[in-house]
Amino acid sequence: MAQDNSFDIVSKPNFQEIDNAIQMAMKEIANRFDFKGSISQIEKEGTDKIRLVSDDEFKLKNVINILNEKLAKRQVPLKFFEYAKLETSLGGGVKQLVTIKQGIPQEQAKEINKLIKASGLKVQSQIQGDQIRVSAKKIDDLQTIIAQIKTANFPLALQFVNYR
Repeated sequence: MAQDNSFDIVSKPNFQEIDNAIQMAMKEIANRFDFKGSISQIEKEGTDKIRLVSDDEFKLKNVINILNEKLAKRQVPLKFFEYAKLETSLGGGVKQLVTIKQGIPQEQAKEINKLIKASGLKVQSQIQGDQIRVSAKKIDDLQTIIAQIKTANFPLALQFVNYR
């Protein structure tokens, strides 16, 4: 009997790289001339939230651009981040909360499963909590599934791990 090959589809951000990107963005904000005397800050709240604070909407947009640039340099997909609506604070400043998404939501997992089933290949997929396990007898079938999922352009960042 042949051994089944498998891999897992997950959506897990690299929190160390996110922390590094936040630190690098704060260094740039501290050194940039257009932010001198500004209250612009990027703070991490807990493990899955980032708070952005600035004087006005224009400077906050610049803070977001700097953070996105640093995240992109560290190869952290921007699909992990969900921006809440802008809030004004009492002192006239603005703030925005950013949620770091992780795990595959149930609806998205069902869509990925439909895509796998529609491929017509002899593969099995099952949802296991916030990840999906895909298994098949042929490694080529698994590689074809990975290629199809990458081209499907889902609204979340997916990684393929535990390939065996």
